[in-house]
Amino acid sequence: MSKIVQKLEISNLSKTFMQKERKIQALNNINLDVKDKEFVAILGASGCGKSTLLRIIGGLETPSEGTVLINGGAITEPGADRGMVFQSYTLFPWLTVQKNIEFGLREKGVTAAKREKIAKEYIEIVGLKGFEHAYPKALSGGMKQRVAIARALANDPELILLDEPFGALDMQTRSLMQELLLDVWQKSQKTVILVTHDIDEAIFMADRVVIMESRPGKIKEIIPIDFPRPRDYHVKTSEKFLNYKARAVELIRSETLKGMNAV
Repeated sequence: MSKIVQKLEISNLSKTFMQKERKIQALNNINLDVKDKEFVAILGASGCGKSTLLRIIGGLETPSEGTVLINGGAITEPGADRGMVFQSYTLFPWLTVQKNIEFGLREKGVTAAKREKIAKEYIEIVGLKGFEHAYPKALSGGMKQRVAIARALANDPELILLDEPFGALDMQTRSLMQELLLDVWQKSQKTVILVTHDIDEAIFMADRVVIMESRPGKIKEIIPIDFPRPRDYHVKTSEKFLNYKARAVELIRSETLKGMNAV
């Protein structure tokens, strides 16, 4: 029987940085498969290497050892098959909402009419109708991040990579953005990898939560999240949610203490 090709396959991945003639190992022997249309959250203490792992998947960093495959092909550089959304909004301040969303499509040579049609579809999906011609300086933080998510999705990537996308938002806006992103994900049916330090966010959004050990970062445990979809904020008050959270808190606390003792 032939092997099933996962959307993403990470095998024996390690990453070492040089810092003032000293080697710093950020990641050690990461092995992870992600299925098509799966939503995976990577959770861990600060400095555990989760953002480094995401940057390697995005092609922005190269591994020191191991391989990362998407659809069976090696990732060696950034590509249109992956869309990234960062904590900082990374919008072009001189472009309107619509033109920001159209930017990647323009770079790919998509016609003006088709760019406009696609951009307006995603403006509708992320709830920004009426703000098509607004510039980023006129938008709130949550609205800017909606534009960034729409821009990533408009390019029709196979994999969406989210690096603390709601970290700069207040608690209420963050909660609403989580629900919006889940709704958008269910409509777009993309594969998503979310890096976060927010335990509630990871459990609420993901199919599986990957808990990272402290430096050098490696996978400590993977928690499957058994909640039906679509989800809303009510699951956060359920006993099952609290049990998931208790397990994640225990794992991350032990890693945080280990990191502090090492220092």
